[in-house]
Amino acid sequence: MQTQTASEFDVAKVRADFPILTQTVNGKPLVYLDNAATSHKPQCVIDTINHFYAAHNSNVHRGVHYLSQLATRELEGARDIVKKFLNAASDKEVIFTKGTTDGINLVAQSYGRKFIKEGEEIIISALEHHANIVPWQMLCEQVGAVLRVIPINDDGELLMEEYEKLLNPKTKFVSVNYVSNALGTINPVKRIIELAHAQDVPVLIDGAQSAPHLKVDVRELDCDFYAFSGHKVCGPTGIGILYGKQHLLEQMPPVQGGGDMIKVVTFEKTTYNDLPYKFEAGTPHIEGGIGLGRAIQYLESVGLDNIAAYEHELLEYATELIGGIPGVRIIGTAKDKASVLSFLINDIHPHDIGTILDQEGIAIRAGHHCAQPVMQRFNVPSTARASFAFYNTKEEIDALANAIHTVIEVFG
Repeated sequence: MQTQTASEFDVAKVRADFPILTQTVNGKPLVYLDNAATSHKPQCVIDTINHFYAAHNSNVHRGVHYLSQLATRELEGARDIVKKFLNAASDKEVIFTKGTTDGINLVAQSYGRKFIKEGEEIIISALEHHANIVPWQMLCEQVGAVLRVIPINDDGELLMEEYEKLLNPKTKFVSVNYVSNALGTINPVKRIIELAHAQDVPVLIDGAQSAPHLKVDVRELDCDFYAFSGHKVCGPTGIGILYGKQHLLEQMPPVQGGGDMIKVVTFEKTTYNDLPYKFEAGTPHIEGGIGLGRAIQYLESVGLDNIAAYEHELLEYATELIGGIPGVRIIGTAKDKASVLSFLINDIHPHDIGTILDQEGIAIRAGHHCAQPVMQRFNVPSTARASFAFYNTKEEIDALANAIHTVIEVFG
C-alpha cells in the first residue's frame, strides 16, 4: 500500500469500520482515548468471530471431520498471517498465548528456569509494565538470580550509558519494552539488542504497545523473543503472540502439560510435540487466533506506515494543545514517543480528572497504569493518560482540551 501523508489519511472512512464509536456516553459523543489499555474492534473482526461460531465451530488439530479440518486451516492460516506480520522465519516461531503477560511468563519460566542460575543477572528497565517486572522477580526468587534496572532521565528516556555499564559477564538475559505504556517513550531497542548480543545475551521485547503503532520486523531487530497482545491491535481479548527464535524455542521445556503439546504419553515418559505446539497445551483460543489474524489483515489494509504517521500527527497536536493549558504538566517528554500523553492538572487527583472527563463522554485512563516504578521515578502516585489510535481525530483532542478546562473550573 502506498504511504499516505497524515493530512491525506481518511479518518472518517476508518471510523466507519468501528461500530462502537457511534455511541454516546452521558449524552455526549464517545471520545475514546484509552487505546493503550485496549483498542476497539472493526466490524470485519467482529464478523469473523461470529462467522466462526455460526459456521465453523469445532476443535482443532485432533479431528478428521470436515469442521475440525476447516477450523484447523483457519487457525493455522492466522498463524501464517502473524508470521508475515512480524517477518518471522517460520510458523514454528509463532506461539499463540493469552497475551503479552502470558508470553513473558512463558519465557521466564521456560528459558529462565533452564538457563539462568544463582548469582546471574537479568536486566530490565525503569520504564517497564508490571508484566515485564514481576515474572523476572519471581524467577529471581526461584533460582537466586539478580534483577538489574536501566535508569531513566527526567524526560522518561533510558540512560543508555548506564545500560552499557550494567552489561557484564554475569548478565544472562535482557527484557525491555519497545514503547512505554505509561509515558509513550519509544526505546532504542535495536541498539539495546546489539549491545546485549555483543555479549551473547538474549533479549525479549515487550511489544504490547509497539505492535499497534509501529511496523515490526523481528529479523531486522534481531530480537530473540517478542510478545504482543491481540486486544491492543484491534483483535480479541485473551489472545496474544510470543515470537521466539526457533533454535532457542527448541531448547526450552514446555511450562504447561496437557493435550496437543505431546507426541506420545505413557506412564513412564512423555515425548513432547514439535514447535510451536509444544507450548500450546490444551484447546487454544481458536476464534481469538482467527480474529487476531483478521485484525492484522485489517491493519495492513489501512497501512502500518499510514497509521504511524497519522498517530504521530495526533500526538504532536495533543502535546501542543494540552501542554499549553495553564496548570497542565505532561509526564514523559521523550524526543521519540508514540500515542501516549500522560499528564497532571495542578494538584487535582487523576481519578477526579477521569471522572469529570467521563461526564463529558471522554474515556481516559487514570492511575499508575501498571507501572508503579515509573510513577515513583517522577514522584507522583498516578497520572491521567490519554492514548490515541488511528481512529481518533483532532476534534476529539479539542474536546479533551475543553473538558480539561472544565476540570480546572470545577476545582477552582
